[in-house]
Amino acid sequence: MSLPFLFQGPLSRRDLLWKGSVGVGASLLPGVSHAGSTKTFLPSETQKAESVIFLWMGGGVTQFESFDPKPEAPEEIRGTLGAIPTNVPGIEFGEVMTELARRADDLCVVRSFSHDSNDHLLSQAYTLSGRKVTMAQLFSEPNMGSIVSYLNGPRNGLPGYIAVPGITRPGPPPYMLFVGGWLGNGHAPFCVGGLPDQPDFTVGEKSHNPDPFCEEDLQPRELLPPPGLSAGRLGQRLSLKEQIDATLRQLDRSTREVVLSDQYDNAVHLLTAPEVRSAFDVAQESETTRERYGRTKIGKRCLMARRLVEAGARFVMVDYGYDPVYGNLWDIHNVPEQKFPHVSEMVKRGYNLAGMDRAFAALIGDLKERGMLEKTLVVYLTEFGRTPKINKGGGRDHWGMCGSMFFAGAGVKTGQVIGGSDKQGAYPTSTPFSPADISATIYHALGIPLDTRVPDMQNRPHSVLEHGDVIPGVFA
Repeated sequence: MSLPFLFQGPLSRRDLLWKGSVGVGASLLPGVSHAGSTKTFLPSETQKAESVIFLWMGGGVTQFESFDPKPEAPEEIRGTLGAIPTNVPGIEFGEVMTELARRADDLCVVRSFSHDSNDHLLSQAYTLSGRKVTMAQLFSEPNMGSIVSYLNGPRNGLPGYIAVPGITRPGPPPYMLFVGGWLGNGHAPFCVGGLPDQPDFTVGEKSHNPDPFCEEDLQPRELLPPPGLSAGRLGQRLSLKEQIDATLRQLDRSTREVVLSDQYDNAVHLLTAPEVRSAFDVAQESETTRERYGRTKIGKRCLMARRLVEAGARFVMVDYGYDPVYGNLWDIHNVPEQKFPHVSEMVKRGYNLAGMDRAFAALIGDLKERGMLEKTLVVYLTEFGRTPKINKGGGRDHWGMCGSMFFAGAGVKTGQVIGGSDKQGAYPTSTPFSPADISATIYHALGIPLDTRVPDMQNRPHSVLEHGDVIPGVFA
């Protein structure tokens, strides 16, 4: 593996120090460009979105109990749950999706999401990047948010790509797939959760029925100045940048040094600007708003995403799927060690589909009421669907052939379903759309032409997307 990929991963507190040069981390924030780059990027006339909220549910959410129910199928396919009408005539969701059913007119649901892998790692790397990968490329391809970070940079002092919390890992062993890839560590996401205390979600005793309500701490540790260093003293250290630059000019321009030089100013701003610190503080929200989203992990993460976009963040990923308390929420094989009930019961829990439904509906409603939805593209995605037939344990297994996702906001033609699946929910009955097509649709909304060339850390050009087309009918 070449040198630039040795440093891939989230920017951790350990990255904040560089051989003790300064008391503030230089590699805290994603930067705007590589050293020597004179790039400028002007969005094309297709731009409808100023920000993206990427609702990333890693693990493989069941489409049968959510957006593509099969009420006429045998019980071994449909489960014990039924379907409910939405506020759009002729469209039905699974019966636990009560809140989003009332907001179906704000959604464009795609029921023919499809690709050819049932492997978590390959599928997650593909859906996060829009680039089909091999096992050797799991960490080499940049996430979509990393491309956006490179092309557009920070805004209002906020990183170009933020993950809330950015700590979940497929495994075991845990794999970190939130990466900047060939763009470098400077465009990996700023992970609100930093580094997880326990990255392996399979470790630790799990309850049969854990409490869905949780006051999760999402305040980034990096927003706290190092011990003994006040904001005033931090400002006084700005003069050290000239010293650092002089030192860097005398050294080889390695990956680490490029990150240090390009990101120092942003790191200082994050630590000292009150408006930036405020954007991460969900405690400033009213009790009514907190209740609306739900006092759950997924609820609070969605609420923070809204605050960050409201403050100017360009690309925010809500990350929810692997959890030290709940286990792998969406990977419902129902093997004994998971301690899950039958899938038809599992999805009713407040930390599973029921909680997701409440949080997503609150997010979309909140954005709309604040006049933000027309400029914010909301995308719900998971790496694949689940098998049509419920297994002997009462769960569903991996199924890349067919799944569901949705778009909302930013010029999306809502109140519709694009594509469909057969009577068993096994295969698309219309044009299948891949992760690359979803990425192409996101870039289109942001005004990023698919033939845009982006240099890697060796200054070799890459297209933002190697294949994929904008999904027809998504935009009005």
